[in-house]
Amino acid sequence: MGIQFGSFDKICETAALVVCPLIGADQGIEPSCYSRNVEISGTLIFQPSTCFVHIVAIIMTLIMIFHIRSKYTAVGRKEIIMFFYLYAIIELLAIFLDSGIIPTSNVSYPWFTAVYTGLIAATYCCLLINGFVGFQFAEDGTPLSLWFLRLSCLAVFGVSMFVAIATFKNIAGFKYDKPLGLWIIYILWPLVCTVVYIISQLVLVFRTLEDRWPIGDIIFGTAFFTIAQVILFAFSVTICDAIKHYIDGLFFFTLCVLLSVMMVYKYWDSITREDLEFSVGSKATVWEVKDPLLAGGDDYPEDTSSQYHGGPASLVGGVSGKQMYQNPPLTGVAGRNGFPTGERY
Repeated sequence: MGIQFGSFDKICETAALVVCPLIGADQGIEPSCYSRNVEISGTLIFQPSTCFVHIVAIIMTLIMIFHIRSKYTAVGRKEIIMFFYLYAIIELLAIFLDSGIIPTSNVSYPWFTAVYTGLIAATYCCLLINGFVGFQFAEDGTPLSLWFLRLSCLAVFGVSMFVAIATFKNIAGFKYDKPLGLWIIYILWPLVCTVVYIISQLVLVFRTLEDRWPIGDIIFGTAFFTIAQVILFAFSVTICDAIKHYIDGLFFFTLCVLLSVMMVYKYWDSITREDLEFSVGSKATVWEVKDPLLAGGDDYPEDTSSQYHGGPASLVGGVSGKQMYQNPPLTGVAGRNGFPTGERY
């Protein structure tokens, strides 16, 4: 089933995207097959299996953020961590939109969907800019680098959110039955950012790194991202019918995107090495103690230059050390106060 440029008709008939109920027609575009719903305490939960993957994605993202924060001196640490923060927020918001906790008929649904769309565009913008951090056009971690990243993502978020809400509300020349601008932001922009990121990282590895193992992380990440798109847009209905509506392509799409994000972390971790000289991590530091009194061998030779030859022997119990250890022992009758008289037999 082909995808037409600027049209969500074929896409939404195949995949249950969060924007589909708001475009194409007054009632939106309904997918031909979607996963079963479950009822919990009188509330229908849509896409339960996909929501489970969203929860797993949030947990895994928090773990990756923890490990990134522990690498205090790694290159691009502050820049890449913003990407994972944005991804975690997207997954959290997706739980409420995919599950129907925020109903599509609710007046707030278009606004949450617009925020969701803006966050997706900003996240891919963040990934794109992180692709050039390793080239050191601006030193990583500096205010110039960080504020350029933040302001760029904020600008993309603002423009994308406006285009989305204007398309949903038919304002400012945008129409929900011809969502060209939304299609560019939601479908084309992520693809462009991903391709540019992959190419930039391949150039970085071949030009600046001696180790070629990070290429494997790039290949796996690219494979997972490609599989996610193919499953969602080509085989979602086939999977849904084959598994009798228990899961659909959105489940595998979300899972493969999570795996590709994990490969982004794995790749970044493999090309960054922490400068242990300036690291203040929580790992226990092993200190090497060199004590001259404990060292053996001739590393510390005996000092023989002293001119001291000893003073008079000290009196111990009325007897000098010289008398005690050098002269023959005194044997005689004890005198007054128990001291020997010095008389010999």
